[in-house]
Amino acid sequence: MNPQFGRGLAYVLGCVLLWGVQFPVAKSALASIDFLQMNSIRYGLGTLLLLAVLAWREGAGAIDFRGRFGQVAAFGFLGMGVSPMLLFYGLSLSLPEHTAVVVSLQPSMTALADWWLHGRRPANFTLAAVAVAFSGVLLVVTRGELSVIAGGHELLGDLFVVLSAICWVAYTMSAETLRGWPALQFTVLSLISGTVGAFAVTAVALAAGWIAPASMHTLAGIGWHLAYLALGGVVLGMLFWTAGNQRIGALNSMLLLNMVPIVTFGVRYALGARFSAAELTGAALVIGALAANNVYLRRKMRPA
Repeated sequence: MNPQFGRGLAYVLGCVLLWGVQFPVAKSALASIDFLQMNSIRYGLGTLLLLAVLAWREGAGAIDFRGRFGQVAAFGFLGMGVSPMLLFYGLSLSLPEHTAVVVSLQPSMTALADWWLHGRRPANFTLAAVAVAFSGVLLVVTRGELSVIAGGHELLGDLFVVLSAICWVAYTMSAETLRGWPALQFTVLSLISGTVGAFAVTAVALAAGWIAPASMHTLAGIGWHLAYLALGGVVLGMLFWTAGNQRIGALNSMLLLNMVPIVTFGVRYALGARFSAAELTGAALVIGALAANNVYLRRKMRPA
C-alpha cells in the first residue's frame, strides 16, 4: 500500500471513531447541561484551538477573509452555528444511534438538492440507493411501528436532526462558491462566525431566563465530556478529516464515513443499550445503500 494512502486511511478511520463516539458522549452530557451552553463551550474551545493551529501552520496571514467576510460569515453561521444547535437539540430528545443514522443521509440529501437546484439528475442507481437509505432511516426512527409517527419526543428530536442535516447540506453546497480556498482555512473561518452566532443565541436564552447558567460543579462533572466534544469532535475530527481526505480522495473518505453509525451502535451496545430488529435492519439498509452507491460512483469515474 502507498504510504501516503495508508496514512490517509488512518486519518479518516480516526475521524470515523471520533465522530461515532461523540454522539453517545454528547447525549450523556445533555443529561446535565442544556444543548445551547454545551454547543457554545464545544465550539468556543474548538475554534480557539483550530485558530491557533491554522496560524501555526500557515501563519497569521491565513486568517484572512479575502474580502468575502459576508459570505463566509453567512455560510459559517448556517453550517457551524445553526446546524449544530439543531443537532444537539434533536439529540437531547432522541437517541445517539438515531442521530448518527440520520446524519449519515447528508450525501443523499446533497445529491437530491443538487438535482433540484442545478438540474443535475443523479444516476438511477444513486436514486435507488437514496430511496433505500431513506426507507432505512424510517425503519430506525419508527422501530418499524408507523404509529410512532403520531407523536413522541424521540421522533421530534429526529426531525430536528433532519433540519440540522439540511442546514449542513446548504452550507457545504454554498461553500462551492469559494472553491480554491484551502479546506482548513475555510473551515476555521466558518467556525468563527458559527461560534459567535452560537454564543449570541446562548446569551439571549440566558438573559431571557429560558435556560439557567451551568454551575462550576456541573461543568466539572462533565468536564471530560466537554473536552472530548471540543478536542475530539471539533479539533482532531476536522484535522483528521482534512488530512485524510487530501490523501485518499473524497469518494474513499465518504465510503469510510458510512461507518460512523456502526461505531455509535457499537458504543451504545457496550454501554448496555439494546436495539430492535427494525432499528438494526434500518441501519443496515442505510449503511449498505450508501456504501453501494459510493462503490458505484468510483467505478463510474474509473477510466474505461
